[in-house]
Amino acid sequence: MMILVLNCGSSSVKYSLFRVIWIDNEKDFALITNGQVERVGQKGSNIKNHKQAIKKVLDILAHKNFSYRNIDAIGHRVVHGGEYFRRPTLINKDVVVKIKDCSKLAPLHNPANLAGIEACQELLPSVRQVAVFDTAFHQTIPPRAHLYAIPYKYYRKYNLRKFGFHGMSHQYVAREAAKRLGRSLNKLKLITCHLGNGCSICAVKYGISLDTSMGFTPLAGLVMGTRSGDIDPAAVLYVMQREKIGPLEMEGILNKQSGLKGVSGISNDMRILIKTAKKGNRRAKIALRIFSYSIRKYIGSYIAIMGGIDAVIFTAGIGENIEIRRMISYGGLFTFLKKLNVKFLVIHTKEELMIAHETYKTIGSRKG
Repeated sequence: MMILVLNCGSSSVKYSLFRVIWIDNEKDFALITNGQVERVGQKGSNIKNHKQAIKKVLDILAHKNFSYRNIDAIGHRVVHGGEYFRRPTLINKDVVVKIKDCSKLAPLHNPANLAGIEACQELLPSVRQVAVFDTAFHQTIPPRAHLYAIPYKYYRKYNLRKFGFHGMSHQYVAREAAKRLGRSLNKLKLITCHLGNGCSICAVKYGISLDTSMGFTPLAGLVMGTRSGDIDPAAVLYVMQREKIGPLEMEGILNKQSGLKGVSGISNDMRILIKTAKKGNRRAKIALRIFSYSIRKYIGSYIAIMGGIDAVIFTAGIGENIEIRRMISYGGLFTFLKKLNVKFLVIHTKEELMIAHETYKTIGSRKG
């Protein structure tokens, strides 16, 4: 069985082709090839839209002797599934309508995801397609954690609640951690830390997401490269009033000019900040300390809500950097946890593999 995994962004299409194989009666997913089509829809590009991009992907696969006729299923990464989807789902007309409705919650991502789905429906109408949602893993978060303490009518009217993101990454590394620890996932209390361009932490209790740091949008939670993370809403309103700026401009400041870049005034690149801090730059040092502190704070709070912990897992570009982990461990928390036999693991996330796995599970093992 062959599964094509697609991650369609606003100006790119990433693809991975997997073959389902069996070794000693155990299922595995062998990566055959992967790549990326870039500059989709950009000025001067020959790839005008997502349909042309996916045609390009199929041409690349054909050139490598993998015909589209050999593709049994397509798994699509979809960023936002709202409250509609608690798990991956086979795509039909109703699913497309609901994904489109969720575009108002993820206007930068869902339309591109949907464009990829619709292109595949046109180009490969007989191939089954599965939507795998970044938010689905967090749909188990209880109301006490996902509701905001504002008038309830806004939840009813606008679906204003915590959704969480990086769900596939958190789910993947939690499963891998259980394998490495040689224990059942449904008996473990884990904290998974996805630290990359975007950063989020998840409390995974007995295999389900109990809470996560990102909220209604990926802006909430930890300090990130260019995103502020948690901030007093009144502070935002104060700046808007004093600077006489509107909501769109303020959103841009919080998303693109804040975080490590905003505090340091130098860069959102962790490598540059570490080098600059070592040379004595005060603001670079402060930025790194704020970043590390926010991570320790979330880890500590999630230990409290789960009533203990078995392991902390780090993943993604920043999380897999040993120097960063040393910074995060400063202050004694990790030393204390090690005395309690808490394990610390570094696991490279494989979201595309997770999508392939969930696609296979959704459509079943039958070919055709």
